[in-house]
Amino acid sequence: MARSSPGTLNLEIMDGSDPDPALPPDREQWPPPCEILLDPEPEHSLDIILVGSSELSSPPSPGPRRDFIAYEVKVNQRDIEDVCICCGSLQLHTQHPLFEGGMCAPCKDKFLECLFLYDDDGYQSYCSICCAGETLLICENPDCTRCYCFECVDTLVGPGTSGKVHAMSNWVCFLCLPFPRSGLLQRRRKWRTWLKAFYDREAESPLVMYKTVPVWKREPIRVLSLFGDIKKELTSLGFLEDGSKPGRLKHLDDVTNIVRRDIDEWGPFDLTYGSTPTLGHTCDHPPGWYVYQFHRILQYARPLPGSPQPFFWMFVDNLVLTEEDLDVATRFLETDPVTIQDVRGRTVQNAVHVWSNIPAVKSRHSALVSQEELSLLAQDRQRVKSPVQGPATLVKNCFLPLREYFKYFSTELTSSL
Repeated sequence: MARSSPGTLNLEIMDGSDPDPALPPDREQWPPPCEILLDPEPEHSLDIILVGSSELSSPPSPGPRRDFIAYEVKVNQRDIEDVCICCGSLQLHTQHPLFEGGMCAPCKDKFLECLFLYDDDGYQSYCSICCAGETLLICENPDCTRCYCFECVDTLVGPGTSGKVHAMSNWVCFLCLPFPRSGLLQRRRKWRTWLKAFYDREAESPLVMYKTVPVWKREPIRVLSLFGDIKKELTSLGFLEDGSKPGRLKHLDDVTNIVRRDIDEWGPFDLTYGSTPTLGHTCDHPPGWYVYQFHRILQYARPLPGSPQPFFWMFVDNLVLTEEDLDVATRFLETDPVTIQDVRGRTVQNAVHVWSNIPAVKSRHSALVSQEELSLLAQDRQRVKSPVQGPATLVKNCFLPLREYFKYFSTELTSSL
């Protein structure tokens, strides 16, 4: 995937005029779109967010084209809220959460699937508008990692705008600019509220999505790490500074005698992490003990019901839990696990089961191998006893979406730990 990161901070609009309308080929008119009524409050401050997207799937014939967006708005005087700004379809399902405009069902599904996805370099994986894009423009604001595809920029801002942006350095994106409108592309007022409402309404998930935090309100993350230590991983991602203040990360190997009073004294915490031991590691407890203890401590660490404070958790099984233990973990943690694998070529070198409420964990990963294959892998690991990546290393990039909620100290990600 090509990315452009071409010097002076330029806050001027690249092309303030609306895109030229496309010539309208004959096509069947779609039925009128559904009506979505939202009344966001006005916002008076600059918001910066990072949300990803993905390739859209081709709709049925006659297929919509983004070329029609400018024509429908400029010539047919159609409200842009009645057009899917991702693909040009007039068969709407909902409204785009970040920018004024509609969204059809296929594009909604792709947007949800790829919400908060990051690449290994720390930038968003997909265009923040259309859920697709092969060549992406990167926002140069150091606190923003959003990307926009050439097609969306040229269609919605103005023809040739992507080339002008590509030739610039330190380009500031449409969600970071102090003014909300660029051509047909207009940032929603209170778009963070729209984004949360969109996710709560459209996502089939029992887990809460917290409203993302403006950059000037983000604080350093406070971490409670149980059994497995994730300091190295979080430091490499910039969430912890080397030699950071005591209390930013509390690591506990044994929680047998820990009570709520202890957690209250050490906390509050923003992230609670726990894991089973690695395969072949000698431990004093059966594997299921780690599930029960993690769940117990998690209840102590959670904020009070109704609190707006973002609170995240993750539990990782290094293939040591029995099927019964897996069922118990799913019931206690109230979400299904995903499987994250270390694949080299066609060989699965290592894998872990992960339960978490961190955004996009489920989107990024799925169980590509059967439980039987994972059991064979676990047996092989125990028999050979060769060194493998620890569970924290495998799940490291799952923590990247937390950049939307907490301060991070470095944008340079280390490629290895």
